Amino acid sequence: MKILIVEDDERVGSFLSRGLKAEGYLTLLLNDGLHAQEAVKQFEPDVIILDRMLPKLDGLTLCQQLRSQQVKARILILSALSEVDERIKGLRAGADDYLGKPFHFEELLARIEALAKRTITAEQNRQLQVADLVLDLDSKRVQRAGDDLILTAKELGILELLMSNIGKVYSRERILTNVWGMNEDPLTNIVDVYLARLRKKVDDPYPVKLLHTRRGLGYCLQAE
Repeated sequence: MKILIVEDDERVGSFLSRGLKAEGYLTLLLNDGLHAQEAVKQFEPDVIILDRMLPKLDGLTLCQQLRSQQVKARILILSALSEVDERIKGLRAGADDYLGKPFHFEELLARIEALAKRTITAEQNRQLQVADLVLDLDSKRVQRAGDDLILTAKELGILELLMSNIGKVYSRERILTNVWGMNEDPLTNIVDVYLARLRKKVDDPYPVKLLHTRRGLGYCLQAE
């Protein structure tokens, strides 16, 4: 997935670019709104991380112009102007999400992933499939080799997250952020417990295993 970062603070921009590259994203970093306008056409990003206070062309105006040009990329405004009325201005200008500074990088990642999933489901069909495992995103029906699997809401949340990003390794903390909406695990092993339950339903009865533990890193889903 390609992410365009438009940020005039060199320290913040460099941090974002390095962090997102480490997560496997292809990034382009720019420091003003005018250059970003042309870069959107050439780079064709999936997600744009956009600062509000930019030189030459401010972030709100750029956001409005991109929407008037029917640019489909998801836009996340990242700004120190984080009061409610400022967030409303950003969303009304056409942004898909708004995150105030200072921010936690894990929360930023979770929001990017949510935007990416929104793009996938809007442009493709409403079904995820890995090998013979199928998840219907509308009905929340899960089947493996034609068998219906009965999952809890949290099990479905984990499965949808992993199936939306085949082969991508998710740490326990990132699963907590995405599925439970929290950054710390109050029960110390809640993610491990739910992954074990999910594995019993999704993998144990079938010869091909799809859920994998990457020791010291986290979990991923792929056919191996």
